[in-house]
Amino acid sequence: MQRLTIDDLKKIKERYEATFTLRHGNHRARVIIHMGTCGISAGARTVMSALVEALAENDVKDVIVTASGCAGFCSKEPMATVEITGQAPVKYCQLDAVKIKRIFTEHIMGGDAVQEYALVMGSENSY
Repeated sequence: MQRLTIDDLKKIKERYEATFTLRHGNHRARVIIHMGTCGISAGARTVMSALVEALAENDVKDVIVTASGCAGFCSKEPMATVEITGQAPVKYCQLDAVKIKRIFTEHIMGGDAVQEYALVMGSENSY
């Protein structure tokens, strides 16, 4: 087994910090991917991966991505809730990688909810 170099340790640290930033820290928005058993079986992992990929590609550091359990609408999975500071939260349903990337571009980055994918707006708020 090879010994780790200082550069190896720095790379590990950078990867960890990138993951940590997705869950904690200062943020202007938070996206909750609902990952109960129903969500995972419907494709929530693909949705989460696509969103994390979009954040990385665009070097976005002020958006937190978290996971939660079932939102109670199993037939509407995969689902995500977008909470932007100062705006009503929006719960999106029946998502896939293409839809979450559109939500990323238009809502998370642009501030305009994608109404055709929205299940409900303003039903909850964690701020």
